[in-house]
Amino acid sequence: MATQSVPRRLELLRAMPIFGGLKDETLQLVLEHSQQREFETDDYFFCEGDPGEFIYVLESGTALVERTWKGEPIILARLGPGDCFGEMSLIDLQPRLASIRAESECLAIEIPYRVFVTLCRQDTEQYAVIMMNLGREVSRRLRIAGERLFRFQQELGQQWFDEDLTGDG
Repeated sequence: MATQSVPRRLELLRAMPIFGGLKDETLQLVLEHSQQREFETDDYFFCEGDPGEFIYVLESGTALVERTWKGEPIILARLGPGDCFGEMSLIDLQPRLASIRAESECLAIEIPYRVFVTLCRQDTEQYAVIMMNLGREVSRRLRIAGERLFRFQQELGQQWFDEDLTGDG
């Protein structure tokens, strides 16, 4: 599998919502601390329950988002080139909620959590931009999930309420 050039990888990051509005120097810092990884078909980027140590940007190939239900993997989504994943665990510091498995040969940028710590120390303004962008992306995904739940609820013709969506007890 051919690796991407640094300028191509910079362009890929620049086009992504979570890296939007960042200076070229910041994007270069991210790439300097990152590595390019190859995944064969059926390799796991990470598994449900793993600690969150990296964010991934898919350069080529496709990957599946999976959760386990009653011992069986359930496919939740398909990811393609330009998609970013793994950011939730870096925000909430919780174990991975889902597994990501390569559906085909994949090339990805693996960005370690420590690059964000470094950025926070070196340039808090750029760090804040990334965190705001991550917040927007997580919010966008939450809205999609909420809409899917609403439609599912309507199709079932039932009303249900989660006893604690706020986490207040």
